[in-house]
Amino acid sequence: MTTLAEFMIVAGADNRPPMLDKALYESWEIRMELFIEGKENGRIILNLFKNDPLIWTTEVDEQGNSRVKKYEELTVAEKLLADCDLKAANLVLQGLLPDMYSLVNHYRVAKDIWDRVKLLMQGTSLTKKERRCKLYDELAYIKGETLHKYYLRFAQLINDMNIYNMTLQQVQVNTKFLNCLPSEWSKFVTDIKLARDLHTTNYDQLHAYLQQHEIHANEI
Repeated sequence: MTTLAEFMIVAGADNRPPMLDKALYESWEIRMELFIEGKENGRIILNLFKNDPLIWTTEVDEQGNSRVKKYEELTVAEKLLADCDLKAANLVLQGLLPDMYSLVNHYRVAKDIWDRVKLLMQGTSLTKKERRCKLYDELAYIKGETLHKYYLRFAQLINDMNIYNMTLQQVQVNTKFLNCLPSEWSKFVTDIKLARDLHTTNYDQLHAYLQQHEIHANEI
């Protein structure tokens, strides 16, 4: 069984950046910014993306010719910016699937990569209404899922819905969680609806209760 920690790692919440879903670009952008901000020198890295792209320092020789300084010639502060920009570029590239990666991996400055991805996504991203409908539809149970996998995916989708300000009442979330379960869970779903107030409980508690009866549901 996949643990919550393992799921979070796969989803990119800790060890690696979140992977870009083309249909949910805005969600990925927000997640990426939060991921980067939590890294060492995260605010510097984020600023390189959002506001001030890295510009390598140049110097002018006695003949009036200018050249870009080598890394070893930079000041401590300039080296920090160069290191942060390299890290920033790597973080974004790690969050891209191969088809998108191949379109932007030739850029070397982090902001150029970030802006190019955004430009490419502007033509393919869904409207806000379409995204909301897609998220709501994806709350459905997928055949073959364990209860735990369904719960983890459901929790992730609810989090995405919050990002898009899709406010659902507690009873709506709980009802959706229960009603999407397959028929073998119907007896236990009915028991929950009779015994619990879906206006005050939450789907975490519902999952904990159902998990106790998973063996019996599987037998059914």
